[in-house]
Amino acid sequence: MIFSFRHSMAMSALVCAALATASIAEAKTFKWSNSGDVSSMDPYARQETFLLTFTQNIYDPLVRRDKNLNLEPALATKWGQTDKNTWFFDIRPNVKFSDGTPLTADDIVFSLNRANGPGSNMGSNFASVKEIKKVGDLRVEVTTKYPDPLLASKWAALGMMSKAWAEKNNALNSADMTKNEENFATRNAMGTGPFMLKERKAGEKTVLVPNPGWWDKPTHNLTEVVFTPVANPATRIAALKAGDIDMTYEVPPADTESLKKDPNINVLEGPETRVVYLGMDQERDELLESNVKGKNPFKDKRVREAFHRSIDVDAIKRTVMRGQSFPTDLMVAPGINGYMKDLDKRPPLLKPDEAKKLLADAGYPNGFEVGMDCPNDRYVNDEKICQAVVSMLAKIGVKVNLRAQTRNLYFAKILRKSDGKPGETSFYMLGWSPAQTYDVHNVFEALIQTPNAATKKGMFNAGGYSNPALDKLADAMEQETDKAKRDDMIKQATKLYVDDFAYIPLHQQAVVWAARKNIDLFQPADNAFPLRFVTVK
Repeated sequence: MIFSFRHSMAMSALVCAALATASIAEAKTFKWSNSGDVSSMDPYARQETFLLTFTQNIYDPLVRRDKNLNLEPALATKWGQTDKNTWFFDIRPNVKFSDGTPLTADDIVFSLNRANGPGSNMGSNFASVKEIKKVGDLRVEVTTKYPDPLLASKWAALGMMSKAWAEKNNALNSADMTKNEENFATRNAMGTGPFMLKERKAGEKTVLVPNPGWWDKPTHNLTEVVFTPVANPATRIAALKAGDIDMTYEVPPADTESLKKDPNINVLEGPETRVVYLGMDQERDELLESNVKGKNPFKDKRVREAFHRSIDVDAIKRTVMRGQSFPTDLMVAPGINGYMKDLDKRPPLLKPDEAKKLLADAGYPNGFEVGMDCPNDRYVNDEKICQAVVSMLAKIGVKVNLRAQTRNLYFAKILRKSDGKPGETSFYMLGWSPAQTYDVHNVFEALIQTPNAATKKGMFNAGGYSNPALDKLADAMEQETDKAKRDDMIKQATKLYVDDFAYIPLHQQAVVWAARKNIDLFQPADNAFPLRFVTVK
């Protein structure tokens, strides 16, 4: 789904200075903001929509998504399979990096191996890959361990890097953000994309300028792009109304109606492909952050069910999200291939006494205490949602100690390490959109299959949920080309995790952007934001 569209409250001098970096007289400067910063300039640092969509303005992928979210050529002019276990990518000739060096198959092989290497957070996209090799100056061949018809789709968000640039600047591997590492590629960038990095001040501003040697024909008219993270929503909305920024990527639900009434503002909204959910540590024998010692309450299905059926997603939609959410009981949203509407039926809420009985039957008649990790600048109203969950679970005798942090600290704490070891969390919030493939298999492979560093499956399964029957079905559906057989596998696997209360899905969040009326842009349902589609009138 794509949507198209063609002095207020005072702020401190400091904030005004940051937001007004570009001169108002410079009509083709585009100034925009979000609640949090982009985590890194390295395109493989984190498998997160905001980082990936930002860095793709600098680093082109082999194949990219068009305005209708279909695959189209980018750095590869042609791709396909020569047999069931072999893919090829023909590289676009005469493409140059922004430093003037030519793009070759060597850069593609290097980039793909780097994305699958130490420190990268993109390894789950290479679970099927056996070997990547150059077979000509402009052709790369990929051998897979088993048939993988989704391979090209999986790589649609992988920007390609310069081998020479990475070697020169000692950035051969991605800096591992789960270990708070940095290298040259963390704060610097050089690609073949439509824009180049001019200035990077982490946490303050990032400035991009057009790449004059870009291989494609620009459709934007921008001369400069200034991105400024502003955590305070009131400040961000005031800046938009005052014209200090042209667009905000995230609009708090509480401000949507007032912005719609502003004659100078356009609001764009629609359901996102992302599902926001809660996860539980089901891997450790004892929770890291609980008063229960010697065992793990979340290993008991009755505890998971009590949690799941005590969280009122309709109340969260009504009071926290102001109607801007779409409650679900599945880990995949409508519009994604493999969504099973007939299984998207949330079980009825339990009364507190009923939930307490489930906990008592599991051995916790007095409830228990557990820590909860939540970001405060990643998803719409993320911390407020977590606060609502804390209140709801208190009614069944569970004391939740909430820790809300900025996305960089939060992700470093909860995500699995590159060696497969679990993060440091007991109960957490996450959101996921299968934006690479738009297929449910991405959700199974990344979030629900048993974590396995060797196969690179389940690497975003932060709670370590494991079901061998589901693993078998997910492996089979990855290779199955018969639609009826594949759909049956998807239905079986979906029913397994739903019946197991493996996760607590909450909702699809709405995509809500707001921009000044002199800004034309497109809003895809995956919440990507390609600057190449932006024009300033």
